[in-house]
Amino acid sequence: MKRNEKPIIVEELFDRDLESVWNAITEAEQMRKWFFEEIPVFKPVVGFEVEFNVDTGSKSFLHQWKITKVIPRKLIEYNWKYGGYSGDSFVSFELIQKNDSTKLKLTHVVTEDFQEDVPEFERESGIAGWQYFIKKRLKNYLT
Repeated sequence: MKRNEKPIIVEELFDRDLESVWNAITEAEQMRKWFFEEIPVFKPVVGFEVEFNVDTGSKSFLHQWKITKVIPRKLIEYNWKYGGYSGDSFVSFELIQKNDSTKLKLTHVVTEDFQEDVPEFERESGIAGWQYFIKKRLKNYLT
């Protein structure tokens, strides 16, 4: 993923109220069920930082997150990078109430190019990953 590429945007509509979707994306216990089992703790508070390792079998990725913006039940943004690898980015989850449903808009913006020799850091991999997490895992979890 590179700075000069368009942000990755994934949108999904959930037949759930705003509070339910917000809790699913901000409570560690729920996040472990659809996002990363390895998340030790998570707090939707600006300045909160967490690190956790995700082992893919052939590689390990130390996820480093720092919360940079929170508007309760509307938006959470965090700085996202990987320990030991070049690259930096911001991921935001924006919620919009649509009658009895909630629209989630995920935006992943790269601010420093990610390491080129890592297939998991290619744009196509990022798009596929976010579609998997939002359109499959989170959708199934909230259904």
